[in-house]
Amino acid sequence: MFDPGWNPLHSVPSYPAERYGALADRIGGILMSRNDILLVQAEAVVALEAVAVSLARPGLSALNIVTSLYGGWFGQWLRRSGAAVKDIVAEPGLPIEVEAVARALDAGPHIDVLAVVHAESASGILNPLPEILALARARGIVTVVDAVASVGGHRLDVDHLGIDIAVIGPQKALGGPAGLSALSVSRRAWELILRDGAPRDSILSLADLKTWIDGDRRGLPGTPAPLEFFALEAALDRIEAEGLENIVTRHALAASATRAGLTALGASAWVPAAKASNLVTAVPVPEGLAPPALIAAAGRLGVELTEGVGTAPARLMRLNHTGPRATFQAVLSKVVAYGAALRQAGHACDIAAAAEAICEVYSR
Repeated sequence: MFDPGWNPLHSVPSYPAERYGALADRIGGILMSRNDILLVQAEAVVALEAVAVSLARPGLSALNIVTSLYGGWFGQWLRRSGAAVKDIVAEPGLPIEVEAVARALDAGPHIDVLAVVHAESASGILNPLPEILALARARGIVTVVDAVASVGGHRLDVDHLGIDIAVIGPQKALGGPAGLSALSVSRRAWELILRDGAPRDSILSLADLKTWIDGDRRGLPGTPAPLEFFALEAALDRIEAEGLENIVTRHALAASATRAGLTALGASAWVPAAKASNLVTAVPVPEGLAPPALIAAAGRLGVELTEGVGTAPARLMRLNHTGPRATFQAVLSKVVAYGAALRQAGHACDIAAAAEAICEVYSR
């Protein structure tokens, strides 16, 4: 007899405690890092705030690179906990220039921590991470990298780059659940975090999570959500089956095909390929056309397009090819739908040429 109260999502068995450490090790493999890997039982914004709260206190000096609202939030969290923060703000929707970072570091005073977002899904840009990290390393600065969007879409070798804290979320390029996140923490970063006054007894305390690392890496604090951990494990199984390098290549191919399609369509991408992420391609909307109308027209074809976030006055349209969307079918549908939306708005474009250009990229 059917039980109306039964649901397969209820009464899920607890996630086996002995497998938490294995999950952390597998994430360390994705990050190419031997640093400590912490599991955070929340979406990646919580992990980022935990990093800021755990590092910041009076006397700490930080250089915070702002290329989206996420960088702005990180600076606010640092200030709220007493740190002295110098923001470097890029032009709206554009990556930061390495020269601006170098000037800020040379201007003094001494900087303890540098924070930067690797790739911005808000505008489809890629910050020059290796060059920025080299500047920080030369000055002995602890680095924090928000790699939530970039991991899986771009190669991220944490140990080779010398990243002290890297924060990731599996929900974007890796195609995993959104309810968990993770971060890698170097020995140098722990020295800053664990100084006198480290926050304790808080969901935002990395010092509390350090006890999990120092113990047997079994029982996590609080009440872990088993569904999220089973979903993460399944995502890692899929990632390892496809191969991380293949996932990065798939995203690079989707980005290249999208750009080729837009060029053939007669729409120029927002930034050059060297400054663009493999996750989202942004394109300026022609003058006189309204982004919401274009989005609605594409939506009637069953295709989702979105506006750029925090990129005014650029008026950008985003074509998302992240995670499961990094495929020929998704790229083709988005570029064709954007072309159809432009045509409906009276803007001439060559949809057939765009489709042919995409096919050519995928046929190489």
